Amino acid sequence: MENNIQKEAIFKLSYRVYVLTARQGDKDNGCIINTAMLVSESPYKMLVSVNKKNYTYEMIKESGELCVSILDCTTDFELIKRFGFESGRDTDKFSGFEAWGRAGNGIPYITESTNAYISGRVTDMIDVGTHAIFICEIAESVKLGEGESLTYAEYHRSVKPRANTEKTEKTGKTVYVCTVCGYEYEGEELPEDFICPWCNHGVDMFERVEK
Repeated sequence: MENNIQKEAIFKLSYRVYVLTARQGDKDNGCIINTAMLVSESPYKMLVSVNKKNYTYEMIKESGELCVSILDCTTDFELIKRFGFESGRDTDKFSGFEAWGRAGNGIPYITESTNAYISGRVTDMIDVGTHAIFICEIAESVKLGEGESLTYAEYHRSVKPRANTEKTEKTGKTVYVCTVCGYEYEGEELPEDFICPWCNHGVDMFERVEK
């Protein structure tokens, strides 16, 4: 039977928005993820899913430790851009950024627009294709605020800049807009192997728009 995959249906699954951080040697790094959950209470364990193209994934795979900062609804787009739109291979994401502290395992956590952080030690890793799932034994969990956790739906509705929300003069240009981060590729055809330079998603996450 042929698979019937509708992205809109998949996005109805419940997601939240987190900053996943790691430290390897003297290098700190972090990225935006949308999947983390408690999977055991004795001992306390959590599941974290991350795209294998992210530098943070490589650091966690090597170091075996991580930290998850749970963002709240006061999050602004600049925070998302800092940790979600550039690679830690090319830039120091913590340079000039002061809203962070260190968890007990030495890994940074975000203090701005964050209601809690949870750090852990990786006990298992499962390769599931584009992503890897890290199973972690929780070492530390600290509440930082009362703000409501930011959902992926609320991020798209209120935090992420909307493509073509402002009325502009028609240019006749064709662009392909990443539905995850808003990156625009200008051109009549999007290459089949194109990868978004901001969030590392493929062509299936792009929509064609006439400007």
